[in-house]
Amino acid sequence: MKETNASSISRRDFVKTSASIAALAATGNYAFAAGDDKIKVGVIGCGGRGTGAAKDCLNSSPNIEIYAIGELFQDRLDQAVKNLTADEKKNPALAQSVNVPKERQFVGFDAYQKVLACDVDLVILATPPHFRPIHLAAAIQAGKHVFMEKPVAVDPVGVRSVIESAKLAKEKGLGIGAGTQRRHTRSYIETIKRIHDGAIGDLVGGQCYWNQGGLWLRKTTPEMSDMEVQCRNWLYYAWLSGDHIVEQHIHNIDVMNWVFGGPPVKATGVGGRQARTQPEYGNIYDHFAIEFEYENGARILSMCRQQANTSGNRVGERVVGTKGVATPGGQIEGENAWKFEGDDPRGQVQEHADLIASIRAGQPINEGERVAESTLTAILGRTVAYTGREVKFDWLLKSSKLDLSPTKYEFGPLPVAPVPVPGVTELI
Repeated sequence: MKETNASSISRRDFVKTSASIAALAATGNYAFAAGDDKIKVGVIGCGGRGTGAAKDCLNSSPNIEIYAIGELFQDRLDQAVKNLTADEKKNPALAQSVNVPKERQFVGFDAYQKVLACDVDLVILATPPHFRPIHLAAAIQAGKHVFMEKPVAVDPVGVRSVIESAKLAKEKGLGIGAGTQRRHTRSYIETIKRIHDGAIGDLVGGQCYWNQGGLWLRKTTPEMSDMEVQCRNWLYYAWLSGDHIVEQHIHNIDVMNWVFGGPPVKATGVGGRQARTQPEYGNIYDHFAIEFEYENGARILSMCRQQANTSGNRVGERVVGTKGVATPGGQIEGENAWKFEGDDPRGQVQEHADLIASIRAGQPINEGERVAESTLTAILGRTVAYTGREVKFDWLLKSSKLDLSPTKYEFGPLPVAPVPVPGVTELI
């Protein structure tokens, strides 16, 4: 495929968007007017997850319109528009809610700025996670409500940026929803409420897992630059995805933070790269086993794996207390045995419904700091495996200078960082 004509953008220019974006924001109260007025949505990043999030948003609430769309690659944008309107015969109302003429379709590293310049009320941020802090900061400066996919950063510098943006959003009365859908899933909500009410007694330990087979790998050609190859296969490059413990396993780690009322104190653990050793799999690991220790002394085993041709896959969480054991997705065993029954709406849709309802009520929710904490918890797990050291959460939050950003955002050479080696990789 021919590369996009997006211009070269330095990292400094890419991050420093407030001057140009802030001029777009109105003064005073940035919140969307309460009521059922139409909410115009901009989608920034329209791969599989971005397209899925757009559909979930449209299905979640009435009077929603996809109004602008931005993507790094033209072919991905074209496919997204096709996917969003493919159900026109089956669901004409949904298809008619997609209003993205060519003049509101944008391609390139600066596509997010052009989407924000459109008359949108809410933006969906679904690019590879590396870009989330930059795009969130620009969206809040522009006075837009935000739904952002998880994770929300790939390094501590990015996490701190997200926390600052979340605080600014509160000051401006802007909503931030996050793609940690278990927080909006009824079976999880009811189970964890019972855990917090003492159904399994004092919490003493537990486990969380995301063990599965392999994932997709997109074909590349010799004509593609390093940057294009990495962005098209972003899962396999730590600077783009954060590694799979951050990009995927954050869901289960977030549940543990929810159960324990906050992030862990410290972590230790191991990981490695056994099955995905070929160059096309970038520089990430294919398995991790981490022990997180929480403030009350409870230790949680976190385990995740992405290895093809494996069995015994497991995705979920388990919490152990002095009076029983809970599966946060809907079951308690022990003195207060209980099982969730009843309607359990899909969390990926409900998270959008909850955000939009809060905006229309004039009381927008803000999940920014919470999802930033869970993102950093997953980064903590990655850090201890990469370095072979025990690390404290507080040090990572306040002192780590790790920033995985490239020097420029352009289609050209971009050497792949070496695969981390415990005992050799430095703690930064």
